[in-house]
Amino acid sequence: MNNTPKENGRREFLKTTAAVGSAVYLGSQVKATAQTSSETLKKETLAINGGSPAVKSHPANATQWPIYGDEEIQLVSELIKNPSYAPIAEFEEAWKKHFDCPFVKAHCNGTSALTSTLFALDLPPGSEVLVPDYSTWFPVVPMRFLKYVPVFVDVNPKTMNIDVEDCKKRLSPKTRAILPVHWYGVPCDMDLIMDFAKEHGLEVVEDASHAHGAKLKDIYIGKWGRMAGFSLQTTKPLPAIEGGIAMYKDIRDYERSVTFGNYDLPRTFPEDSPYRKYQGTAFGGKLRIHPIAAILANIQLKTLTEKNTKGVAQMKKLNDAITQLPGLSAQYVRPDAERVYYSRNLMFIDEKKAGASRSAIVKALKAEGVDVTEYQWTLLHTYPIFSENKWWDYMPVLPKEGTPKGCEEANRTAISLPYFTTEQPELVEQYIHAFQKVWANIDKLS
Repeated sequence: MNNTPKENGRREFLKTTAAVGSAVYLGSQVKATAQTSSETLKKETLAINGGSPAVKSHPANATQWPIYGDEEIQLVSELIKNPSYAPIAEFEEAWKKHFDCPFVKAHCNGTSALTSTLFALDLPPGSEVLVPDYSTWFPVVPMRFLKYVPVFVDVNPKTMNIDVEDCKKRLSPKTRAILPVHWYGVPCDMDLIMDFAKEHGLEVVEDASHAHGAKLKDIYIGKWGRMAGFSLQTTKPLPAIEGGIAMYKDIRDYERSVTFGNYDLPRTFPEDSPYRKYQGTAFGGKLRIHPIAAILANIQLKTLTEKNTKGVAQMKKLNDAITQLPGLSAQYVRPDAERVYYSRNLMFIDEKKAGASRSAIVKALKAEGVDVTEYQWTLLHTYPIFSENKWWDYMPVLPKEGTPKGCEEANRTAISLPYFTTEQPELVEQYIHAFQKVWANIDKLS
């Protein structure tokens, strides 16, 4: 028998009413459970005051890195018995296939890879390059050899990545390039950076040393700019103990960069290459990756996506739970970005919202067994080399305000937690308990 429209409407009304009633009931139950949980936590004595620590599990392999296995041991052993440079080309081909890029060159380290890409830009002496102040020296100090001028730019304190708005303030008639760094695996706003660069005729070289496999708008980090350099050092997401690799879109960039540090490869360039004639001497550098490092990197590349996915999922479980606490937040990641983790899990404490100072909270968390520190980064512009004339043909441009506001806020609010590289469900739960316990008793912290 068919129901009339009136009967159908009544049925839908009853279903909706029941659903709303259930939701209200369940909501009240969840709220009650949360209140009970908070009250229970308040009854626990903080470890800093003599109570039992929340974190009781301390597995030795929780943060183990790199993770090498039998395949690495076997292939490295075979190489020692039969020395060859063949693993280098094999790794480069695997990288090109994985990231779908036309040209790559493996290097002895990430510094060499990035320096080579900057050399490939072939900018006039005195050209200014915008670099984040919250970064590493590796691609910046070598600019002095190329007669480039690093210009230090503020960062967004929520991401720790270069601030495009501050880039606009540092712009000058001499600005020629920008070097974004994807800090601890969080992608920079590369779409905004590329728009800014295009508007002002700037070149973009990505320092992707922390971000192997990260994406923005489904595009791999390292494929946004004109070129990119990656470190393969032992703590990085893709570890080869030591090594680096650079990615190129244009064959002339590739040839010029390779000739900077590979005397034996110009003969492989096309006949019309202006760099082919430098076979045998190149430009005076020798930056070839060790074949053992190439073997390690090649094998690690096979499981890069899987390890990143598992690692991100595990840290998401932890971060999603503890960032419900007042005043605690993680590095901001755009909805259209896919981050990866490098070495540590960085977060921020807003002392006013949390109800206690960062130092007091960190001290209490440490007592609970949490591996946590107050995170402070030495800003690049404060290193002596950037203010001493004798090292530079063209002096770096230092921030006029001393400490840029975003960098200052990041250093004032950041804390560092471990990145769990293996499955640690029990440890994650204990970390969540430790944070909730400390926050429930925040009024007891001095």
